[in-house]
Amino acid sequence: METLYALTFGAMLAAALYLLMSRNLLRMVLGLLLMGNAVNLAIFTGGRLSSAVPPLVPEGARDLVVSANPLPQALILTAIVISFSLVAYAVVLFERSHRALGTLDPDAMGAAEPEAAPAGHPVRAEERA
Repeated sequence: METLYALTFGAMLAAALYLLMSRNLLRMVLGLLLMGNAVNLAIFTGGRLSSAVPPLVPEGARDLVVSANPLPQALILTAIVISFSLVAYAVVLFERSHRALGTLDPDAMGAAEPEAAPAGHPVRAEERA
């Protein structure tokens, strides 16, 4: 079963990297979201999938022997919240920049940056304004 999850992780990561290398900011956001889900799957797989026993310690016992590790599950829940907030922030940021610049192409957005001074000629604060 872990082999299937490892192959799924590889496919998700490959698709995420493909989307991140795109020239469209919306595809980059989707790639970021897919990469977060792939990492969550890797953490979940590392926490032992084969056990169906809940992580409860019976009375009188000292430790768990056959239970799944609850720590990766808690880490995944935290990662889901963090990745959702990151994607929500990125979508709002890109939507605002699309309204201001009228494009989602990163190269065209570079036109909004101030022009650089020639080499060896520093720009004073008065000249920037």
